[in-house]
Amino acid sequence: MVASPADATRLPADAMRRICDPAGLAFDTTADIDALDGSVGQDRALNSLNFGLEIDAEGYNLFVSGPPGTGRSSTLLSVLRPIAQTQPRPSDLCYVYNFQEPRQPAAVQLDSGQGRVFADDMARFISTCRQQVPRIFEDDSYLQRREDLTEQFQTERQGILEELEAEAGKRGFTVSVGPMGVATIPLKQDGQPMSPEEFNQIPQEAKDELQRRSEELKSFVSDAMKRVQRLEKSFRERFAELDESVVLFTLRPLLEELEDTYRGHSKIMAYLHQVQADILDHTVAFRATETDQGALPFMRQQVEEFFDRYEVNVIVSQDHGAGAPVIVETNPTYYNLFGRIDYRSQLGAVTTAHTMIKAGAFHRANGGYLVLQAYDVLAAPLVWQTLKRTIRSQELRMENFGEQYSAVPVATLTPEPVPLDVKVVLVGTPYVYQVLRQYDEDFRRLFRARADFGVDMPRDEQCIGLYARFIRTRVADCSLRHFDRSAVARIVDHGSRLVENQDKLSTRFIDIADLLTEADFWAGKAKSETVTAEHVEHAIEEKTYRSNLIEERVHEFIETGTIRIDTTAEIVGQVNGIAVLDLGDYSFGRPSKITARVSLGRGQVVNIERESQMSGKIHSKAFTILNGYLHGKYGQERLLSLSASIGFEQTYDEIEGDSASAAELYALLSSLADVPVRQGIAVTGSINQLGHVQAIGGVNEKIEGWYAVCKARGLTGDQGVVIPADNVKHLMLKEEVVHAVEAGEFNVWAASHVDQGIEILTGVAAGEPDARGRYPTDTINRRVTDRFAKMSRQIEPRRRRTKAQQNETNASELG
Repeated sequence: MVASPADATRLPADAMRRICDPAGLAFDTTADIDALDGSVGQDRALNSLNFGLEIDAEGYNLFVSGPPGTGRSSTLLSVLRPIAQTQPRPSDLCYVYNFQEPRQPAAVQLDSGQGRVFADDMARFISTCRQQVPRIFEDDSYLQRREDLTEQFQTERQGILEELEAEAGKRGFTVSVGPMGVATIPLKQDGQPMSPEEFNQIPQEAKDELQRRSEELKSFVSDAMKRVQRLEKSFRERFAELDESVVLFTLRPLLEELEDTYRGHSKIMAYLHQVQADILDHTVAFRATETDQGALPFMRQQVEEFFDRYEVNVIVSQDHGAGAPVIVETNPTYYNLFGRIDYRSQLGAVTTAHTMIKAGAFHRANGGYLVLQAYDVLAAPLVWQTLKRTIRSQELRMENFGEQYSAVPVATLTPEPVPLDVKVVLVGTPYVYQVLRQYDEDFRRLFRARADFGVDMPRDEQCIGLYARFIRTRVADCSLRHFDRSAVARIVDHGSRLVENQDKLSTRFIDIADLLTEADFWAGKAKSETVTAEHVEHAIEEKTYRSNLIEERVHEFIETGTIRIDTTAEIVGQVNGIAVLDLGDYSFGRPSKITARVSLGRGQVVNIERESQMSGKIHSKAFTILNGYLHGKYGQERLLSLSASIGFEQTYDEIEGDSASAAELYALLSSLADVPVRQGIAVTGSINQLGHVQAIGGVNEKIEGWYAVCKARGLTGDQGVVIPADNVKHLMLKEEVVHAVEAGEFNVWAASHVDQGIEILTGVAAGEPDARGRYPTDTINRRVTDRFAKMSRQIEPRRRRTKAQQNETNASELG
């Protein structure tokens, strides 16, 4: 019996799937093994993380890239926190009132944990002052000294006025001192003051004389008033000195205690001197009692707002834990990162103060590490540009978001900038990293270190053991039932299925973790004490059932003939290709009919999808490669006198990818050779210009999708899928498909060249050229070359007639 061309490339059932033998696992359940300590299968990423986190050089901030679910964030923190623990604890950060520039609060940095101590010390100091100062001004000795000064002032003032009165009496006047100034009043003969009526009745000569003497008296009045003013000023100063001395008597012991505590901190010492001077300048505020402050709430509030100037605003306190801080900001908005200045409304006015400065994540992470999600940083307004500017300047400035867009300048605070020493760690996908590196010129200088997390790891004994330990860790963390060895083996197989590789395991542990949780749920439903392979399989099936509604609808359309797919006939120029539809959480293989029609022409092969603008760039490229193969193989000796069209039937979305290029070529060769294609066989694979069949993605979903269609129509044993030989190692098919292959009900063929694929589809040998370049009779290649030769003979007379007609036309035009 002669073997079929397809027999040599038909794959055995054991090539369909790699199975983890539970007997090879050295435990009965996950209760017998230790939990996992660290990451799984990310040695390269771990090495890069340690380098990027430990290097202390300008611009070596770190970008951690990798697909979501690969453990990039959890692994980062597990590596970062021990490194941070070995580093010194950074300083506390406070803002205090700037008595010289009130709009520019001063930043004060103290040793870790000392910020709140300083704030408490200042609060006690001011509280003590507010309690003791009013008592001093009520003390008998102070009141006596003040009374003595008052009496002395009154005596000296009275002496000046008496001298003025004597000078006025010599000139017939008396002096009256009132709020409006000094008035001179003429005296009568009896020494009594003259009334205005009496003054009007005296002769004019007497009035003129009194006026002359009044003018002479003015210089004495002016000199006396100056002396009184100087006296008042002198005694005001003496009163102030008295008040200052008694306040200072109370203040100095308290201040000296603070100065002794903070003598090594020059900025605090300067601040304490300013506090002393300000208190002495505002003694009245300190001596006021609650009664003096008034009963109205807003008046008391104003008094308290005055004393806010002495409050220390501790915006960052590093008094918890040890080592450098590790701040993970999950909501990196502008204010959350760079801090903000709050405002309060009072009586219709909006005010702010240094006590209303709030720290951002950069403040809290200063001296340590700040971890951010790259996409969130890029999505937040103004954040990315401000972040870069902050890293470049190594200085943390604080200004409110709206100030940068305000049409009218608003009086606000400008807090003193803070020196910045923080390593920023961005976490994102490889795509985000590539976009930033390509389009942002600052990114490469600021983020010189990168740790890249992969999606797979080798499927060897060591990594299988790590898989089991990961399951053990998840069991402990989430209080799940323990998994027996059969369940662990099934999860290992599923890990290979996720990455479509028999020699790899998935490191997207978010998917594995979800499967563990769901398998535990179904084990609980079955009242099982442990999770078995049956529960894992049930969890996989249930997840598929929850997501495959669209797939069932497509299969329903195929079964009812709405979507025309043949699975048993043999048809010329028609091949079943398979595409993968990705629904986000689920993907499946969808068969598509590909047809080709050939006629006489000028060597053009038309891509119907491209002509209708439904072809993506990759698909268009693959079609051009198909053209290159066709002309390179069959057009060496003659022009290809054909016109062909190839299209996908009943497709209404854009066609993208190159995995259908092999199927398109097979349809075209079938049409040229006039050899029917077995419709029970579907095809996937891309080709190059040399005719080699190349690997594609989604091979498992494509095979299973075609299997489901054939099963619904009835399996014949002749049906199957032709895949690229390079995809054999990617096969991790469902057990049902494997059993069907084992029972001879379904087939999977592996082709490495176009000739192998066409032989499988048609059952006719492709044929190899002899020494003269001729193919054997009744082979595909011979039929194709004969067809091209026939087309050339048919089209040559037409070309000659067309050329003659053109010559006649040219001659007529010349004549």
